[in-house]
Amino acid sequence: MPNYWYDHVHLTSPDPVKTAEFYEKIFNAKKISVGELGGGRISVLLDLNGSRLLIKSGSVKTETAPDFSEPAHGLEHFGIITDNLETAVAELKAKGVQFKEEIRETRPGVKISFLWAPESVLIELLERSS
Repeated sequence: MPNYWYDHVHLTSPDPVKTAEFYEKIFNAKKISVGELGGGRISVLLDLNGSRLLIKSGSVKTETAPDFSEPAHGLEHFGIITDNLETAVAELKAKGVQFKEEIRETRPGVKISFLWAPESVLIELLERSS
């Protein structure tokens, strides 16, 4: 059985830079990076005392659960890291877990997949080999 660990929380915001400033000022988070996602969308990565906090522009309605009646901002998904993504996905599918996105490599050494948890919570399952 694969092992699992908490990896990150992912938020959406109409102004990711301003939202990041709140976490920097109030919780002493450290900005790791600010990036352009295309289409004018921004992504900010923070380190909150060893925990990763990703904030990007967009709304939860357009990017995750299809049953939201209004656009929303806030929790987009949270990440769980595993040491064996292929085995983990196979085992979870065998248990009836529904996946939003199959395994894909986002950059060398990082593979991800997205699954649905109860209450339309989206979980990113990932493996880092580097």
